[in-house]
Amino acid sequence: MNEHLLLQIAKKIKRVRKEHSLTVQEVANRADVSKGLISKIENGRTIPSLPVLLSIIGGLETNAQDFFQGFTNNENGQAVKVVKKADYEPFEKEEAEGFFYQHILSRELENITLECVLLNLKPGAKREKVITDAFEYKYILSGKVSYLIDNEIYELEEGDSLYFDGRIPHVPQNNHAEDCLMLIVYLFNKGDQ
Repeated sequence: MNEHLLLQIAKKIKRVRKEHSLTVQEVANRADVSKGLISKIENGRTIPSLPVLLSIIGGLETNAQDFFQGFTNNENGQAVKVVKKADYEPFEKEEAEGFFYQHILSRELENITLECVLLNLKPGAKREKVITDAFEYKYILSGKVSYLIDNEIYELEEGDSLYFDGRIPHVPQNNHAEDCLMLIVYLFNKGDQ
């Protein structure tokens, strides 16, 4: 399935859920899946199977025909894509406080899917360690961050970068007085998806 379509599905689930004033937990209960799975799907961190997707659509009080209305197959085959700052898509990840994400771009390449995100990490931001099915590259645009990967802490500041296998439990921590802004590049191996 192409990344553009997956992103449309994630955004649509979140939008319809909010339009119907449903919580993540309510949709999860109706679809008979976990709250964490709904959050991961809405935030583009996992891909639902077709039966799960159809259960979620039913839990959103809509039908498949209405849900997929207006979806497109691709981004018109563009070789060059410009994304203006005003078009960055804000999104939230599960159980995170002080983490402000903006989705910039997703692109399918030969054997990988590339996803670029900005993260503004507020002082004292909180989240449990997570894992992703991607290799992750972080570039610190401003501020400082302590990156906890497994049981090691890596101290980073403006201009530093970090690359690691996202399947290792990890979490950034901002124990400083100023925001930390970082560019995140996720590299998903299509064979792993």
